[in-house]
Parts: sequence; structure tokens; C-alpha cells
Amino acid sequence: MYDEEQDFQVRQWTVGGTTVVELTGELDLCAGLRVTARLDAVTSGPRPDLVVDLRGVGFIDCSGLSVLVRARTRTLDHGGRFGIVAGSPCVLRLLRLTGTLRVFTVHEDLASALASPLVPDPPAADGAIA
Repeated sequence: MYDEEQDFQVRQWTVGGTTVVELTGELDLCAGLRVTARLDAVTSGPRPDLVVDLRGVGFIDCSGLSVLVRARTRTLDHGGRFGIVAGSPCVLRLLRLTGTLRVFTVHEDLASALASPLVPDPPAADGAIA
């Protein structure tokens, strides 16, 4: 019997002042509901510094993308910094196809994400992501 919740993992830790949330498995509607609550908690305070590590994500759909957009928006609304590590080909493909690759601060590995300057991303001029 296949248990989707067993296959999807969320890990969280802090390096310096940066919260890293590592996702592993399929980031779909079911997983997205679990992740949204975690990311909402991380982005609720002032100036959150968040990196979402997606290297272990083998599948992502539009609901997974929505989770990332929501976390980014909440982070920027609170004056923080949001980045993703998108070493997974399926994640990069979805970001390219949807035109959101240029919206996110994307890193190839966790070390470069943690080393990047702590400067918030500028919001889009009209508040839209694309």
C-alpha cells in the first residue's frame, strides 16, 4: 500500500539567522497543505530569512508552485529575504514554463543560498509575481 505522507518529508533548521526548510518527495496538493502551515509559521515574524531547499523534490505541480509563491509573498511583505535551492530538474522546468524562474531568487546549492547577501528581493512594481 502506497502512503504518500510517508514519502514526503519536511525538515527545518537554522543556520545563522537563516531558516532552511528542506522538502523531499512530491510537492503536490496534499503535501502543499502540510508545507503551507510550516512556511506560514516561518514567515509570520518580522524580517524572515528563508531558504526552501527543493533539491529532493521529484515532482511539483501548480499547487506546489502556489505554496512557494505564497511563502515568497509573505516573506517580502514582512521585509525578509526568500530564496530557493532548485537543483531538481522538474522544479526548474516548472519555474521556466510558468515564467516564475525570474521571480524567485534561485540558487544551485544550499551553500550559495546561505552565502548570498541578506537583502530582500524587490517586490514587482504592481505587486504581481509575473
